[in-house]
Amino acid sequence: MIERRHLETLCALRDHGSLAAAAGHLHITPSALSHQLAALEERLGCVLFLRKSQPLRFTAAGQRLLDLAQDVLPRLREAERDVLRLAGLGSGRLHLAIECHSCYRWLMPTVDRFRHDWPEVEMDLSAGFHFEALSALVRGELDLVITGDPQPLPGVTYLPLFRHEVVVAVAADHPLIRKACIEPADLAGETVVTYPVDRERLDIFRHFLDPAGIVPVGVRTAALTVMILQLVASHRGVAMLPHWALAEAPAGEVIGIRVGRQGKFGVLYAAMTTEGSQIPYMQAFVQAAREVSFATLTGITPVG
Repeated sequence: MIERRHLETLCALRDHGSLAAAAGHLHITPSALSHQLAALEERLGCVLFLRKSQPLRFTAAGQRLLDLAQDVLPRLREAERDVLRLAGLGSGRLHLAIECHSCYRWLMPTVDRFRHDWPEVEMDLSAGFHFEALSALVRGELDLVITGDPQPLPGVTYLPLFRHEVVVAVAADHPLIRKACIEPADLAGETVVTYPVDRERLDIFRHFLDPAGIVPVGVRTAALTVMILQLVASHRGVAMLPHWALAEAPAGEVIGIRVGRQGKFGVLYAAMTTEGSQIPYMQAFVQAAREVSFATLTGITPVG
């Protein structure tokens, strides 16, 4: 009657304090989570938590299930890893590359967590493939690529991690802060700060400025997100970044403005071979990446 997913759901609700935040952590929609909990309460014949309480409060029945989860879930995960090791499936190789310069904030805690849970897996993070990482994945030189730009490649599977909004970052006292949203023409007189990658791989040009025929007055590059934000804060340019990346900016010195009236949104994926996507430790890395990112970042949502 009580399933593992129910215990994981209640733990997420306890840890994140709301249905919406718990849904993000579990990588499902708030509606799906609400239906799951309502079905469980109906099956048990009791209420598990008080929906309108602030902070969220569990009933005695809900707390009893949380106590059970605290005891059972860690033992289940450890037993699963032990069984996989006994079956020879707990070791292997996970060489990954990243096409998202601003992702290190959540990626490194993910790597630390994965190494703790799967110590027998040989792991390596490569920065040497630049933006040919997907080709390296197809050739077998990599096992997993974090990318926001999925390409239709034979034998490659893309597992979504999260959806996020992209904004134009400007200094807090920049004249553009008076605008509700940024259109391409607004950047005609600006210097654009980007990562040092090929222009055709940068969204600000490929999907925003170039289609409108707009050329900025200058382009400046910086390798690290924090460096880009420092340049923006000191009035040396504007940048297009994921909204959650602005957390690395000096406090109160950088503002994110919506891109276009409808906003611009992206999805980050874990790309791997179709065969590799069936390997338990690869699936565990993707799940860890989702959990860590939702625990670390603000303004991201589940996909679908």
